[in-house]
Amino acid sequence: MGLFDHLLRDIRSVIDRDGGQNAIPPLDGALSPNDRLDTATPIGEPLPGIDDVIADGRGAVYVSAGRNVWKLSGSDFTTLTLVAEFEDEAGGLALHPDGRLLVCVAGRGLAAIDPAKPAPRWLEVADGRALTGLLSVAVAPDGRIYAVEGSTGRRPDQWRHDVMEKRANGRLVTCGAGLDNPQVLLRDLPYPYGVAVSADGKSLWLTESWTHRLSRFALGGNGLGPREIVAGNMPGYPARLHPDGHGGFLLGIFARRTHLIEFVLKEDDFRAEMMATMPLDYWVAPALVGGSDCLEPMQIGGVKALGIQKPWAPPRSYGLLVHLDAEGDASDSLHSRAGGRFHGITAACATPGGIVIAARGAGRLLLHTGDLR
Repeated sequence: MGLFDHLLRDIRSVIDRDGGQNAIPPLDGALSPNDRLDTATPIGEPLPGIDDVIADGRGAVYVSAGRNVWKLSGSDFTTLTLVAEFEDEAGGLALHPDGRLLVCVAGRGLAAIDPAKPAPRWLEVADGRALTGLLSVAVAPDGRIYAVEGSTGRRPDQWRHDVMEKRANGRLVTCGAGLDNPQVLLRDLPYPYGVAVSADGKSLWLTESWTHRLSRFALGGNGLGPREIVAGNMPGYPARLHPDGHGGFLLGIFARRTHLIEFVLKEDDFRAEMMATMPLDYWVAPALVGGSDCLEPMQIGGVKALGIQKPWAPPRSYGLLVHLDAEGDASDSLHSRAGGRFHGITAACATPGGIVIAARGAGRLLLHTGDLR
């Protein structure tokens, strides 16, 4: 980068200091920090690699963790039954109205598991390209299936490479109930992570992590309507959203945005050298969990003192679950702050016994039984 390029960049940073995606919104109102997530009850033993959780409508939940999908039932969700085991990591889950379980599998595609048949059926390709990085799947009331691929050709576990390279080549894919006739509805998306269909089947909701955005599209006979941005500048990186049973959604935020990360994303030369020379865990990048290694960034006294992470410090990792009303406005939230225990929230679902939450950073499934407006 030449001197003139540096000068232009500095001028832009002064003139448009808080413009667009550069301004991280504060956590206030319904998103005001609290410790309510840390008071949630851990369910069972740790589940390393826990990723998604969905409710079956009869009091049980399905959970993806590592290469397995589990069913948890009973009044306290302690009855654990193995549903499926795959050759690679299991991710996003959905239940089809006909009883099949849909599972996003890293490096392979979308599996449809029929309880009456031993082998799953697969959707592995859309528009001539393999579905390597599927993250989430949702089903419309009419049985049509929608899935999002965070980054075409890249596995989900390479997400930090994706954000640091500022890629935007994710896809929204749809297919029939029988995994037939796959079509790409949207492409070149900045890491679409979550997808959901409204209970009435009239709208599709989509989160895009790298632009911190929540959008809504009308669903009709002609496919997707125009994009409506519901939240265009969120304070963190949105993950999956699942219905709350009352017309709203439960949205996981898997990491907070920080000014340090936003700065590094502007410094192309530094970022390229960091990625080429430093171990992945020590990058200045979003993290699902942090604070346990003295070599991590952000270890100065204003962040940690005498080995104790300050709750108000700029977070290396964070836990945040947001409740959205039917219009997509935040109405309440659960937090695990910088010094908390349960970070990296990737999904949550509503059950008669409370909100069940997947804290991937902590490798724990949590139960919140308090109020969530």
